[in-house]
Parts: sequence; structure tokens; C-alpha cells
Amino acid sequence: MTPTLLRQHPSHAGPAPRADGDARARDWSEIQERMLVPLHESVYERLEVGPATRLLGLRCGSGLALLTAASRGAAVTGVDSARPELLALARQRLLPDAWSARTRARARTVDGSPGDAADAETPPFTLVTAFEPIGCATGDAERLGALLSAATPLAAHGAAVVLTGWGPPERCATSSVLRMAAKPADPLRGAGRRHPARRDDLEEIARRAGLRPAGSGRVACPFGYADPDSAVRGLLSTGLFDAAIATTDRAQVDKELREALHPYRRQDGTVWMPNVFRYLIARVP
Repeated sequence: MTPTLLRQHPSHAGPAPRADGDARARDWSEIQERMLVPLHESVYERLEVGPATRLLGLRCGSGLALLTAASRGAAVTGVDSARPELLALARQRLLPDAWSARTRARARTVDGSPGDAADAETPPFTLVTAFEPIGCATGDAERLGALLSAATPLAAHGAAVVLTGWGPPERCATSSVLRMAAKPADPLRGAGRRHPARRDDLEEIARRAGLRPAGSGRVACPFGYADPDSAVRGLLSTGLFDAAIATTDRAQVDKELREALHPYRRQDGTVWMPNVFRYLIARVP
């Protein structure tokens, strides 16, 4: 993401108007976020997430992964910063009127850093997740490392910490779309470029954060859209194209993106891009 899945970065041209931010948040939550559901479910199944789980979700966005864990009985806390429109959607998802008071007490969101989720009355977290895959934007590994350093002191001894990343470019059709659509940003010293995913990226980040790698897996997460318009809206909602838009304009990036998507358009008009994501399970010493 926020490929957040794909990452969602603030625009390099400055803060977007509130109306634009709300629209992009809706596009993310209604179109793009669901692309990583197979990843969420695979991790939760492997770790047997349930009523005994106390989960801390880093950069939780609009909260779909938190909702999935809560539906399995887990107590969930999501933290995010600088994305108020997404966090507002997460609160709506996690605190609907139809849920019982007991359930509401087991789901919360925090506008801020992982440290802001600390609560003297709450037991340590047994699971920390970072479902926003790295490998799409410059500096995303460093940002993830900083989040982990702030989050792991809140986790119990032996707690699982899940890191995620894009798979090899040859197994991720969306990689070529991101690369082609980011070309307008090249004059700005390569802004928007992504480095090829390396096999041990996640392990290196985990070790730097003082974590012990304890297993990994790969999950197929195809990006499927009803039509090219939905694909463009979904991909733009990730924020990965903000640098290109700031360098040229929205119309130019829209044109480049549609051209890049053309090989993945099927006869019925839908857009389908196979992708593989990798996750690492690490443990808190």
C-alpha cells in the first residue's frame, strides 16, 4: 500500500482540502483496503487470534484488519497519526450502535503514536501488527522500524509481532503499474521510486527493533477492480502517487496510470492484477 495494503503518505504539495481527504479516505476504505483481506485472515488463522488476544494495530488506517480481529473475539487497539479521515472511519466500523457495550469496551482507536496507546489499566498486548506493506516508498522500512521501537515496550514477553512487505516484483503485477505511473516524479531526484523487495528486508527490520524472527509466510492478494475508474481511484487513494501529482498534475498521472493498467484489463472490463505479499512473525524477547 498503503500498494497500505499500499502506503498512504501526505501529499508532497501540502495538505489536501478536507473534501478531497474525505473522498480519498472513502476510496481507500471502499475500494483498496479490502485487497489485503487474505493477508489479514491468513495471519490471524496462523496465530489463532481469538478472545484471549490483545491486539495493537500500527497505522491502522480505516480499521478493516482491526474489525476482522474483533469479529474473532480479540480486544483491539488501533493507532494512527496524520490521517484523521481514515481514523474516523475506523471508529465508525469498530463502534457501531449494534455492538454490545462489552464489545465496544474491547475496541478502541488512538490518534497518535504507539506510546499513546499505553494504559496502566490495560494488560500488555499479545499481538502487534503492521499490515501496511513495506517495499513501495522510500524510507518505509525506517518508518516501520521507528513504530516497532515505540510499540514493542507495550507488548508482553513472547508476544507475536507481524511485519508485512510486498513480494518479489516478478510476482506482483502491481509493481509494474506503480513503476510506470511514478515516472513523472523521476526528475525530483527519483521521488516515488521503490527499491526492489529483498528476501531479508523484514528480518533485518525485526532484528534492529530487538525482535526475534520466528516464522514467515506468503499470501496471494490479487488486486481486482470492477473497472479502470475504480482501479484508478483505489490506487490513487494509497498516496503512492502524490509525489508524481505534485511534480506534474492529477490529469497527467491519471493518464499514465490508465495506460499502465491496460494490460491487466479483462474482456469484461474488470481489472485484475495478481500479487504476492510476504509476512514475518517475530517475537518479543
